[in-house]
Amino acid sequence: MPTVDRAGGAPGPPDPGVPPSHEPVPTLDRGGGGRARRFWSARRVPAALLALVLLGAAGLLLYDIAAVRAGHPAMQWRRSLADGLAERQLDDVAVLVGAGVAAAIGLWLLLLALTPGLRDLLPMRRDRTEVRAGLDRTAAALVLRDRAVEVPGVQSVRVRMGRRKAKVRALSHFRGIDDVRTDLETVLARAVGELGLAKPPGLSVRVDRPARKG
Repeated sequence: MPTVDRAGGAPGPPDPGVPPSHEPVPTLDRGGGGRARRFWSARRVPAALLALVLLGAAGLLLYDIAAVRAGHPAMQWRRSLADGLAERQLDDVAVLVGAGVAAAIGLWLLLLALTPGLRDLLPMRRDRTEVRAGLDRTAAALVLRDRAVEVPGVQSVRVRMGRRKAKVRALSHFRGIDDVRTDLETVLARAVGELGLAKPPGLSVRVDRPARKG
């Protein structure tokens, strides 16, 4: 392959006696796995619903104001709303209910704005600056389950993968329960480390005997 001289010269064949030089890949510290942040949800549905509601309310109000400026009477809903707000007291049930609903909607919107969301996506350790990856909790649970069923004595396994803890429930049909639990903890601890998560979850392992039939 032709190469370009660093001084801007013409392309020429590479020198076979000189090994090719590669720019080092920018990396992060191995111990800085905690730097990986959670992924933020776009929340398109709440944003679209709020935008449609505000657009409809603003359009209706502007239309009514323009109609009043043109000499037409105000709409009945606006006259009724103004009369009701003028007559009702602050301790009226309807006023309190409306204020509570408005406050609940406002708190919900603030919660959506301040929290990242995407709870099913676990951030992975960032070893390179240009790579940011995440692992689905269902996929992580499947990996742990596949590793657990390979342990001798395990009949079936259920794994619930959370953001902070992985709960493993296994049934053992032979071997001692303590031996199976010890092997499971060892195998699953190694599997959790191999997932490459920024914050590896803790393990909760429980081993039982299958229920007797009849």
